[in-house]
Amino acid sequence: MKRIVRITAVLAAMAICTGPSAWCATTPVVSEAAFPGKTWDTISPAALSQACKQDLDAARAYLHTLDTTALLAVQDGKALFSYGPVEKVSNIASARKSILSVLYGKYVIDGTIDLDKTIADLGIDDIGGLLPIERKATVRNLLAARSGVYHPAANGGDNAAFAPARGSKNPGAYFLYNNWDFNAAGTVFEMLTKQGIFKAFAEDIAAPLQLEDFDLARHRLRGDSSQSRHLAYPFYFSTRDMARIGYLMLQQGNWRGRQIVPSAWVAKITTPVTFFSEMHPQHTKHHQSDFGYGYLWWTLTDPPDSPLSDAYMAWGQYGQFILVIPKRQMVIAHKHQVADDKFGSNQAQDVPWVQEMDFLNAARMLANAPCR
Repeated sequence: MKRIVRITAVLAAMAICTGPSAWCATTPVVSEAAFPGKTWDTISPAALSQACKQDLDAARAYLHTLDTTALLAVQDGKALFSYGPVEKVSNIASARKSILSVLYGKYVIDGTIDLDKTIADLGIDDIGGLLPIERKATVRNLLAARSGVYHPAANGGDNAAFAPARGSKNPGAYFLYNNWDFNAAGTVFEMLTKQGIFKAFAEDIAAPLQLEDFDLARHRLRGDSSQSRHLAYPFYFSTRDMARIGYLMLQQGNWRGRQIVPSAWVAKITTPVTFFSEMHPQHTKHHQSDFGYGYLWWTLTDPPDSPLSDAYMAWGQYGQFILVIPKRQMVIAHKHQVADDKFGSNQAQDVPWVQEMDFLNAARMLANAPCR
């Protein structure tokens, strides 16, 4: 059942303004927001204009041409458009990294995690040892995929094949989408918070958001421990639960009046650290079509007149997306279900993908539909 909350503006700064690269946070102003209860409320078709229905029908027809398994578009806190089995659970691939970034928030704010600690400070190492220059990488570098550590990762599905020589790049100087960084960031989280990633997610996020389909028992760290001590943390979500994560982000970390994730952290992780011109390897620039990268979230660079101009998203292999569109108060969750053993394997070429630009074409159709 829908709940309406009103939160008055609070301008008191949060106590995170220390250190050479500090940033200050304020609590957001949230005027009115509708939140789901046990299930998403649905916008009644009777409330939609004929023009809106026509555009939604066109989007549905377009999705039929893709390998989309399921899609859910939420606008103003209600389900506007649903396609496929949105309750079906599967691996969300690299969108897992954005989930970890969300989890980091409260622990950065309360000082449990210091982003400027180096991996040497924390005692982080790996099989065969890390180089002295690599050990200078900070936690902040890990979250931005700029560590300069090109040690083999425990799982594939990244751009490690195009990595520079080990020890050739200073930490912070060079962006490479590199699973070693992302997995080591998971190790840092567990080390400093003294709790497992999945248990922390279940308590900090899944419970207050009332995720419908999340099963903690299904989750465990995975990867080849002979390659790296730092394992991957795959998440398994339904499309409708992915939409709840996106809606939490849209509401600046607030859920029914409770600040689940600090608002300043939501802003921080969705602000580009790396812009299109700094992407590596070179072919990535063409493939990623002018995206930027924050702290484990991708940022879009659509022109100002586009509804997606300030949007950002979680992005996983084969077509797992959580797109947040502040201009339209909309979240779009998209799933292309793939067998778990395909992720990060050499079988990837045998599996159809829903490419990011095809998904974004569908997203623009939904965002431009005159349904508000």
